[in-house]
Amino acid sequence: QRARSQFAQAISDLAARPQSIDTLRSAGVVRLLRSLLLDVVPSIRQTAALALGRLADYDVDLAEAIVKAGILPQLLCSLPEENRYYKKTAAYVLRAIAKHSPQLAQAIVQCGALEMLVICLEDFDPGVKEGASWAFGYIARHNPELSQAVVDAGAVPLLVLCIQEPEIALKRIAASTLSDISKHSPELAQAVVDAGAIAHLAQMIPNPDAKLKRQVLSALSQIAKHSVDLAELVVEAEIFPVVLTCLKDSDEYVKKNGATLIREIAKHTPELSQLVVNSGGVAAVIDCIGSCRGTVRLPGIMTLGYVAAHSENLSMAVIVSKGIPPLCLCLIEEHEDHIKAAAAWALGQIGRHTVEHARHVAVANVLPTLLDIFVDTNSSEDLKMKASRSKALKDILQKCTYLPALEPLLHEAPPSIMKHIIGQFSKVLPHDSKARRLFVTTGGLKKVQEIKAEPGSLLQEYINTINNCYPEEVVR
Repeated sequence: QRARSQFAQAISDLAARPQSIDTLRSAGVVRLLRSLLLDVVPSIRQTAALALGRLADYDVDLAEAIVKAGILPQLLCSLPEENRYYKKTAAYVLRAIAKHSPQLAQAIVQCGALEMLVICLEDFDPGVKEGASWAFGYIARHNPELSQAVVDAGAVPLLVLCIQEPEIALKRIAASTLSDISKHSPELAQAVVDAGAIAHLAQMIPNPDAKLKRQVLSALSQIAKHSVDLAELVVEAEIFPVVLTCLKDSDEYVKKNGATLIREIAKHTPELSQLVVNSGGVAAVIDCIGSCRGTVRLPGIMTLGYVAAHSENLSMAVIVSKGIPPLCLCLIEEHEDHIKAAAAWALGQIGRHTVEHARHVAVANVLPTLLDIFVDTNSSEDLKMKASRSKALKDILQKCTYLPALEPLLHEAPPSIMKHIIGQFSKVLPHDSKARRLFVTTGGLKKVQEIKAEPGSLLQEYINTINNCYPEEVVR
């Protein structure tokens, strides 16, 4: 017995050191540990299980070897009668295997592990519940089918009970697992809602523990994102204005997840966006964008774009709250293409409604920056598309009649953009004598004469309209 115990302990210690793993693998350690899982001594069974968990956690090949060796049924066969230490360790093994791939998680489901994990969720010991919650999360996160299996096993009501327990670690893991279940589909999110999760999650937003707040905000975001109805249920739990305090949190992930939750609510309808505006959400998001850098900014940027997209009034609310300058800063300061793309898209949503909206964007001197991004050969295709071809720059240009902002673009815009710029000049110049004079003195009219347009094209029509504003000798 002592020899078996020492052997199991030695393997478990070695399995905790990455440099020993290959030696253990070549010694066929999985096969050697298998028999110890059926040992008569509980501590030996537990130590052998811990060693297997550490091996499975290390890489996918060892996890697959454990499944192929038929170890899972042995691990689970007497679980309900085992002590809490063994249950915790068994849950760790299941989690370590499940994390690698949907196929390995499916193997765990097929061997009947979910029923055993539900028994662990009902255990009196918080550590056992925590281990089971963690394992459920690693299974559910892969795909909707595995998540549905977790729901069908009856885990969700027990997880909702876990978030009400006093232990912070258990609350965190249970909230994280509810988030993993909710993310895949409206039906799965509804299953979490039906178990009464929203009210308990919403109550924990003010909790001082940053890691718990991250998971709570994530779970509420994953529920709210799917549909208007689900978003409204989250709002009805009175998350405003308390969620806005998260945007000032010292923890970057709390900030990001708080902004993500607001984004997932604002995106659905003008009414929900209006609610965000009325609660001071837009101003708080703008402050948040200004106070952080990198991907933490992204959900806030997207929130402003979604709010502005819904209506002229909501777009004006973003403008009045001084939302344009921080978005312009993001275009200049950020190096990641997808963040710049989001900022460009948001500015396009703000400027596309009316001449007045476009003027606010143009006055902020953002058009040259958008154009630079478009012509920059280092920009990704995705960014070019979002910054210009698809939406942002053209949307603003089609409404922008503020000629001082347009004129510098004449000298550097590529042909695909030039048409939109010339079009705006052809609209304004016939009715504005001061603008006509400036257009000559700044070299704009000269630039127009240099443009080679297809005869009969829309661009040629615009050029003719501009030329007709002036005497022939001036044009010459």
